[in-house]
Amino acid sequence: MSELALVIDRVSALALARAYPYAIPRKSFVYKDSGVSDFDTALCAGRTPVLAIGSNQSPQRLAQKFGNDASHVIPVQRATLKNFDVVYSAHISTYGAVPAMLQISDGSEVELAVTWLNDDQLDIMNHSEIRAANYAFALLEDIELSFEGGGKAFCAHGYVSSRGHLRHDGDAVALSAIDCCGRRYPAISTAKALEVIRERVAPSLDADTFVLRLVADDAYRHQITMLLAADAVPFLHPFKLVGG
Repeated sequence: MSELALVIDRVSALALARAYPYAIPRKSFVYKDSGVSDFDTALCAGRTPVLAIGSNQSPQRLAQKFGNDASHVIPVQRATLKNFDVVYSAHISTYGAVPAMLQISDGSEVELAVTWLNDDQLDIMNHSEIRAANYAFALLEDIELSFEGGGKAFCAHGYVSSRGHLRHDGDAVALSAIDCCGRRYPAISTAKALEVIRERVAPSLDADTFVLRLVADDAYRHQITMLLAADAVPFLHPFKLVGG
């Protein structure tokens, strides 16, 4: 690999880690062929509604998971969830980001999305979320989910962090990229969250070296996740595990 290619690869890896949860459309859409089109409620029939709280709201991340396969048409509907917020989970993803999780937050109303998935798509999504043992697929009941365009639901499927939420200064930390009315937790960017973690667990490393090592070294990434999870707070809303 040329020196220029190495530089480009390094820059791309750093951007992928720090830009999480990527660009999120502020209105409902349909994902297809790595692009988006207008939302169509009729496409939701017979599908499983799954909460998308972090990068699964982003066409960029859906493209990474589903590619440009024309068979994967996915309605993505904007919604708000009452008495919750989206905070950082106490783990690191394979691409070096600090991913999202739900946490209860009385009086808050967080903006997120619902991906309406068919059985094949749900299998793909489950594999991408569950394989590293950082999330479990679950049913959340006794919630209040309000959909863009009207309608409410009082239960939904979603991915619950098995690591718990990242603690900083004794509290959860919300994603500043996710809007929330009545937010109780401090909110920062993923780039800042990575810096908070680096200062805590690897202060001798410079910022870029730390992130690149998280991406390149599986054992190191797991070690950091274990350190973060040691004092993390579990998801506090009751849930029922679904599947194996």
